[in-house]
Formats: sequence, structure tokens, C-alpha cells
Amino acid sequence: MGPPAKRRKKNGYSASDKPVRSLDYFFAKQKAGVKRTPAFNGTTKNPQKSESADAGTLGKQDEATITDEELARRLHEEWNNKRHNRDTSNSDGPSESHKSPSADIVAGDATSSTVDNTEAPKSDSEYNSNSLPETVRPKQNTLTLQSTAVEEDTISANVPFDESPLTFDPSKYVPNLQSHWASEGGNATYALLTRCFVLVNSTQSRIKIVDTLVNLLRTIIEGDPESLLPAVWLATNSISPPYTDLQLGLGGSAISKALKKACGLDNAGLKTLYNKYGDPGDVAFEAKKRQSFTFRKPKPLTVKSVFDSLVKIANSKGQGSQEAKQRIAERLVQDARGAEESRYIVRTLVQHLRIGAVKTTMLIALSRAFILSRPPGATFPTRSPDSLSSLKKDTLSDVYSKNEEIVKACFARHPNYNDLIPTLLEIGVCDELLLRCGLALHVPLRPMLGSITRDLGEMLTKLQGRDFSCEFKYDGQRAQVHCDERGKVTIFSRHLEIMTDKYPDLVALVPKIRGEGVSSFIMEGEVVAIDQESGELKTFQTLANRARKDVVIGSVKIDVCLFAFDLMYLNGAELLNRPFRERRELLRSLFIEIPHHFTWVRSIDATSADVETVKGFFKNATEMKCEGIMVKVLDNLPNPDLQADIDMADDQSQPPPTLQKARKGAKSKAKSKSAPDVSVEKDPSPTSSRRKALLATYEPDKRLDSWLKVKKDYNTSTDTLDLIPIAGWHGQGRKSKWWSPILLAVRNAETGSLEAVTKCMSGFSDKFYAANRAKYDPDNEEAGNTLPGKPSYVEYAGGNPAVWFEPQEVWECVFADITLSPTYTAAIGLVSEDRGLSLRFPRFLKVREDKGIEEASDAEFLAALWRKQEARAPMAGKKVEEEDGAQEEFE
Repeated sequence: MGPPAKRRKKNGYSASDKPVRSLDYFFAKQKAGVKRTPAFNGTTKNPQKSESADAGTLGKQDEATITDEELARRLHEEWNNKRHNRDTSNSDGPSESHKSPSADIVAGDATSSTVDNTEAPKSDSEYNSNSLPETVRPKQNTLTLQSTAVEEDTISANVPFDESPLTFDPSKYVPNLQSHWASEGGNATYALLTRCFVLVNSTQSRIKIVDTLVNLLRTIIEGDPESLLPAVWLATNSISPPYTDLQLGLGGSAISKALKKACGLDNAGLKTLYNKYGDPGDVAFEAKKRQSFTFRKPKPLTVKSVFDSLVKIANSKGQGSQEAKQRIAERLVQDARGAEESRYIVRTLVQHLRIGAVKTTMLIALSRAFILSRPPGATFPTRSPDSLSSLKKDTLSDVYSKNEEIVKACFARHPNYNDLIPTLLEIGVCDELLLRCGLALHVPLRPMLGSITRDLGEMLTKLQGRDFSCEFKYDGQRAQVHCDERGKVTIFSRHLEIMTDKYPDLVALVPKIRGEGVSSFIMEGEVVAIDQESGELKTFQTLANRARKDVVIGSVKIDVCLFAFDLMYLNGAELLNRPFRERRELLRSLFIEIPHHFTWVRSIDATSADVETVKGFFKNATEMKCEGIMVKVLDNLPNPDLQADIDMADDQSQPPPTLQKARKGAKSKAKSKSAPDVSVEKDPSPTSSRRKALLATYEPDKRLDSWLKVKKDYNTSTDTLDLIPIAGWHGQGRKSKWWSPILLAVRNAETGSLEAVTKCMSGFSDKFYAANRAKYDPDNEEAGNTLPGKPSYVEYAGGNPAVWFEPQEVWECVFADITLSPTYTAAIGLVSEDRGLSLRFPRFLKVREDKGIEEASDAEFLAALWRKQEARAPMAGKKVEEEDGAQEEFE
């Protein structure tokens, strides 16, 4: 409160005729040692009445007059007596007359705080109180007030979500939870979700994680079905499907400001916690535990309110949006009750929940939860836990698997919880779910994936007896193109992000490539940067330099070509269950090829007998700047002619049955005596696995051996680089306590500077990570291995690392390719005037103990490797002729 405003002296001003008294007048009695009567003593039953009586008899003194010091001692002793009586009273709680001041503050609307008196200076009266009896002697920290910020929801915290779903009964807990939720609008509190997160985070058992999620979902299904959808979104660390443009857009600074404001931290305190724990959620946890006060009593968070707040943050656009986002984030952190809620609120804000509830785990949990529970009013059938408990393990697994496959198939074809959850609440898990939540235009299906192999021999072994297609694996961006009857076109990436605005030239191309009779379709292909005059393919880095939003066709400087390779939907009908040969035939017969704009992937059809031809095709692909080849089974059934040859070879290679019996254990020998006609044991050799079923259908969101990726290995280049680690970032997930990724640099031999070339996070063991974190510890100033900021001799145009290293080591690293980069400055000016060089897929090999930083690879050596790489790629025209010749040979 500021000082009172001065009065202006007016004309005719005259001073008061009353005498002016100095300060000595007011303290004269105290100096003279005059005694006074206390306004309130320990025997007063009605303080207000006593005060009024005292006011009416001002100037009169009681017989028992005491000094100020004696009065303070008496009041202190009386207060301690009341506290002692309260502590020794019955367990029903303190009576109204015995409430402590801390209880009054916490219960009221006043500011609730925690007062720490451990370091407060003691007065003379406090020291003299040691002479009082032990029972009334004042205790240290007597006036400690409980902060409502650290109060937790004990009802939710005691729900045993980690029980087996076959013994967990939500009906035992739902009534108490609902009565508790009633005061907060009837919705499930965020504390319930936090309870589940804590239990999930405390185990690495996948079975336990699924069981815990199942019990949480069942409790919400039966107790508050409206909160199920936001609970699923929050548990899966997202607020919307990836193809909708709904992003939180909160930076690290916003989270830091929220923590500082809500928990009373300064910059130094926050930095200390962050350097120690790394993970923002763990920092929030520790900060909340240390919080000493709050300016208001927080309102308990609910699942719906947290989700709605996140949606508001994501929808904040335009001027002032950052301030609005900041306020919402601060309110969420302030309202978090307890350290655990704070931990998961902050992890949700940074979109890194770290509980292991990935998409597949959540889908399994949903499928099992709806077997056992249904919302009030629903009529779909469920199974009782007792009936499932009586089933054998294999039978129970079959029951679970059937529902899991249905839910997974629905989400793979229609990956949006906004459609899946309401349908589950209405009809449960049944075959109708596949119809209600199936393939739809302008909703991307999750793409089919190929199994990884780097060895052609392994690939040929897996596909023995099968006809397959080898395709170029282009170095571009996978695209899923949707077109409906009205001509509306939507393009999605491999990760289901919408890319329609990025490729307006492809959108304009669709009407030209759609053949006669094609009304609607879903097509998949690879978008590759290309020189549309010569047809020369360009690298992915070139494609990445293309603008991502609001691209106008006239301003496009990087041309692209769509290389189509699959067709999943045509004229209202799904093609997923058709074999690949049939889908490919429809694609190539019903669409119109436009050279260098829209065409098919380069491919040849072959069998496992065509070893040399497949090797030549693979070499051709890598020389054309492709990543390798994709190998796809053409038909559902094996080739009969090839299969007959393999079966004959297997029969000849099998040892006699008597030898197989001899290899059996003693138990098998005894068994053979009583049963001489025992069947021959199956050969466990790889030949039996070669003939396993490999379907040529399109399986969304599955990685199968019917599609194989054969990529060029790191070992195709024998070149390695000796790089210098110069900085690091805090890792994510389990690596949050370590430095990962790590920024590496090459030397500039002319200037002596270090030029950043790549970030590396591959090839490290956990032991190495721990040792590296201990070595480059910013809190260990004595070691001197870290720097307070970016040194002047380092050239790097990217983001700010968490820590800068003192350059002192050389690491040998291997890589796949060298690319031009606008971010990294290595060798800038040697191969390009405005771009440096960077490494794709760098991998740490070892620390070069025998080399100092002056012997690390320099920019000239890096530029020479890049020129060598470019020289290995011949002109595209010559290779196209070779591919055409190979195509004619196999068609």
C-alpha cells in the first residue's frame, strides 16, 4: 500500500491549534516501566466482550498487572496448552473452539501457504521459554501451514488399477468416485488418470500395463462414459488424429514460465532442476514438492477440463495467441494437485507422456475393456469376469485375440478415436464395428509396412517358391492420394499428416491421370524431386527444401513426380483383400501415365531362382540414388512349379526317420518302444519356415514378410569420418537423463573453427551414455568439460543445445549418405555457396583414443567424399534404358 497523497496547501491555510506530540509522548509509559492490563487473557471466555469492556474502562487497570514480556509468555503458554489439549483429544477431530490457526487458514478462502520457521531468528521470550515445563514448552515449526497445492485425491489414489481385470470390480469404486466427482460437476477427475499413469510408469511388464489400462477404462466406462474419449486421447499423448491440423504449439519457454510462476522458481532454480532431471515432467514433480505457497486454492482438474484446455491451446491463433496459450498452460500447472499431477500435466503439455501406452497397447486395452464392461443404458453383450476366469489359457487368449483383431483392423482403416470410441460405447466390439469404422475417403488408412532386411540372400530365402516383384525404393516421400466423385483431392504422408497444400501441382494433376470409368480412388505412391526435362532423380534433401504450406503452383521451383505403386480403393469398393498382382494391374490399366509427372515405380517380376538378375536390379537402384528395393509377393499362393522343386529338394535333404528318432531325448526313446509307428518329427530347419503363408493382400498397419525392404547398408561405403562432439541435448523417454542426440563437427583446417555436420543418436550403449553424461556434467565445474555457452569458434545455425562441450575427443562414425544442408555449415563454400554438408543416418563406432582434435576429419575431406559419392551416380538416361531392357526381359 503506497503512502497517502500529500494535501495541497490552499490560500488561507492555518495550522491546527491542537498541540503537536512527539514520538516520545507515545512511548513515555513504556520507558517509565508503567504496567498495563492485558486486553485478552487466558481466562476470557468471550474475547469480543472482553475487548468492549476493556474499551469502556480505558485507563483503569486490573489488580494483576504484568509487563509486556510476561504477557507474551502467558499467551504463548496458553496457545501451547490448547495445542496440547487438541493433540490429546479423541480421534474425531478438533472441536470448533480448539481449531488451530493453520486449520482456519486452510479451510477458509484466505491464501493457503506453508511457513517455514526453521531459520527464523528467535526472540528473548522464545529463549526464555525453555524454562517452561516440557508439556507446555513451545515446539519448533509450530506455525507450519499446510499448502492446498500438495493435497491429493485420496479416493482416486486408492483404486487398485493394477489388479487383474478378472478380479477387479469397478462397481466397488464407482459409487464413491461418483459422489466425489459430484462436487466437481460429475466428471471424472484428472487424479484418476494420474493414478493409472503412476502405476503404468512403475512397471515394464507389458501385461501389467495392459491390465492397468483395462481397469481404468472399465471404471470410466461404468462411472463416466463421457470422459472416456478425452481419457483415451490424453493417455495416448495426443488430442486429435494426425491428419487434422490441431497442434499445441507450446515451446519450452512457455513450460518454463508456467513452472516458474506456479511453483515460485527463479531461472537459476529451474535450470538446476532441469540439469539434474532432464525430463520436464520430473522437473515439475520436484518443483511442486518444494512449492511453499499458492495464491489461491486450486480447483481439482477433471479429465474433460484438461482435454478442453489443450484443445483451446491448439485452437489459439493469430495475434495474442501466445499469451492466451501461456495463461492456459499456467492455469493447468497451478491447478495440478500434488506432485504427480504436475508431472503428467507438464509431460502432456510437452507431448511426451512416457508411460508406454502406445497405440497398440491402447487398442488392446479398449478391446478387452468392452468385453467386461459397458456404459449405463447400453445393451450390447459382455462377459462376466467369473466366466472368463474359468476358461483355459488358450481359450481365453482366443477370446481376447478375436476382439483385438477387430479393434486393430478398424483403427488401421479409420485411425480416429473420435469415431471409434462413440461407436464402441454404442455397440461394443462386434463385426458391425468394421462397417461403421471402415475405410473412408479423405480419412487416411495406416500404410502397410515392409520387413527390414539388408541381405539379398536372406530375402531370396524367405521368398522361395514365390513369384515376387522388385521395385525401386525411391528416396522421396510416401504419399497416399484420395479422390472422391466430386473431384476433391487429399494427400496424406506416411505418418498420416495432410500434405495437400504442399503439393498443389499433384492435386492439379489428378484429373489428367484419372482414366475413363474411374470416379473415386485411394492410391499410394512415392513423391520424388525430379528434373522434369531430363528425368534425373534428385535427393530427398532437395525435396525437403520445398515449401510446406500455402504453396502456389506458379511459385513452385522444385518439380516432383508421383511414382505410383498400389491401389487400395476404387469406385466405392475396397481392394485390400485383392492380391498385389491384381491391384497393380488395375492401377496400370485404369490410370494414365504422364512421363516425369506421374508414372509407375520401376520394377521387374522375378523368382528366387533369378539371383543374378535381382542383384543387378538392386545395384541399378542404388546407383540411381534410390535407397534400395522393395520386394513384394504377387500372389497369395506359391508358384506350383517352384514349390514342387523345393519340396523335392527338401525330401532329399531330410535325414532318415531313424536318425531323427535317435536325436530325441530319453523320454522320446521310451515312447517309441511302445509306439513303433510314431510319425516322423518335423524338420525344424529353415526350409519349413520358407513355405509359411505369405498373403499378397494389403494389410494396413502391419509389417509382414510379404513386403521386404532391401536397403543399401552402411557397409556399402567403407568411408568413415573422425568427428568432434561439441554439444548435446537432453534425451527423450528413458534417455532423458543422458545427452542424446549429440552434435558433431568437422575441422576447418584454414580458419581453425569447428563446423557442425550432424546430430548422432545411434550406436551408443547405455553404459556409454551414462559415462558420457557424467563426463559432460554442467554442474561439475571442477571437471571443466562443459562451456557456459556457444564458443566463438563453433559454426552452427540450428537450435540451442542443452549443453556445450569443451572439444577434447574424436569419435569415429559411419554414415549412409552425404547431403546438402541449409542448417549445417560443414564444408560450406566448397560444394555450395550457401549450403553446407550433412550426414544421413550417422552411427557412432568408437572413440579414437589415438587421435587428438587436430587430427579429426576436416571440411576438405568431407567435400571430397561428397564429390566421390556424386561421381558414382551416372546419368539417369543411360540407366533408364537399362531398366527398360530388364523390364522387357521379365514381362
